[in-house]
Amino acid sequence: MSRPADMPLLSVRGLGYYALNGDELLRDVSFDLAEGAVLAVTGPNGAGKTTLLNLLSGLSDLALGDVIFDGQSLRDMSADDRARAFAVVSQLEMPDPRLRVRDYVALGQIPIRHDRSAAELDAALDGLLDCIGLTHLARKPMGQLSGGERQRAHIARALAQRPRVLFLDEPTNHLDPDAKVRMLSLVAALGITVVMILHDLVMIPEFATHVAMLKHGSLAAFGTVDDAMTQAQVRDTFGVSLVHLPHDGRMIPALDLRRQPLSH
Repeated sequence: MSRPADMPLLSVRGLGYYALNGDELLRDVSFDLAEGAVLAVTGPNGAGKTTLLNLLSGLSDLALGDVIFDGQSLRDMSADDRARAFAVVSQLEMPDPRLRVRDYVALGQIPIRHDRSAAELDAALDGLLDCIGLTHLARKPMGQLSGGERQRAHIARALAQRPRVLFLDEPTNHLDPDAKVRMLSLVAALGITVVMILHDLVMIPEFATHVAMLKHGSLAAFGTVDDAMTQAQVRDTFGVSLVHLPHDGRMIPALDLRRQPLSH
């Protein structure tokens, strides 16, 4: 049975999580995300962003609350089901530097290899490398790529799984400004549901459709970027002001870095 058009692809209900030492890392997080949305998860260091991403993607077992994907609880999904639905690019991607780009990206096809012929897999791989702009690097060892090229290869490997949701943990980390823009432009144009951790507040209005702001393990704000990422909410969460400045016929987001006292 197909999912009703008004049913969210991802529903988060009362999600909570405690560290082994008893510290509460996440508290009563709930929201709905529609298919095709690009969600930016942001918040100060230690707010619970990576914990949330790991729970949503199934990398960490659910303890408190639930995550419903396409009407089914993650608790009831097998590892194979999750591999077909979700792909994750973490900050700890460290492939063998001798692996050539094409071979590395092809590793993402492992969960779907039994669904397609070798010819179909090869054709899909060639198309993906072309789409991500890696065809000219296909035979280059991973260890010889720039930071931006490696990130594109990581995303291509994840997309080779043909996931319905792509999870990205700080995809712009350690990239220069131009590489950041290229990376987020690529992500925003994928046409699939994306959940990504972003620290660059000025990038969120440009490349995300929705934002989830975490503070002290709780959801401080959630919604479309225009509705949830208000000046007051950014100031309360981060202690800085988000402003929009006119430039070349558009409003450009910028940060006023004069510190404001954080509320407690």
